[in-house]
Amino acid sequence: MAVIVDTNVVVVANGRSEQASSDCVETCGDRLEEIMQGEMKLVLDNRWIILREYMQNLRSNGADVGDRFLGWILANRDERCNLVSITPVDGLENAFEEFPDDPALNDFDPDDRKFIAVAYAHPERPAILQAVDSQWRDFRDAFRRNGVTVEFICEDDIQRLREDI
Repeated sequence: MAVIVDTNVVVVANGRSEQASSDCVETCGDRLEEIMQGEMKLVLDNRWIILREYMQNLRSNGADVGDRFLGWILANRDERCNLVSITPVDGLENAFEEFPDDPALNDFDPDDRKFIAVAYAHPERPAILQAVDSQWRDFRDAFRRNGVTVEFICEDDIQRLREDI
């Protein structure tokens, strides 16, 4: 089994998201621990776009679980990670050939398109773990229609955030 981890999951696991409840922080940490213990493979892109984003938000030598997750990736990426090829379109950093061609996704956050492209490019179409980015919910139907699974691991927090809008 393979999984993709949105950056907000690792940031929440480190306790650095005001939006996340303590239950969400714990859930995110638990999911990262499962990956590190070998229960599933982590999927990353071959251009290290996701890894670079992790590195901008984490410290590989930190003590928090998100930081330890980054250190684990750097130490184990050859054995514990699946890499998939994604192809930038016209040299743009947030446009990929592997992103589904669906008008319903035109307004999806360009910064998060890399996760969808990676899921779409992987033969197993692994789930993307998502913590507290409530805007992803607006695209659930389009994701399903395109064979992309998003696992909202902090559903109560997302619901609360949606109500606050």
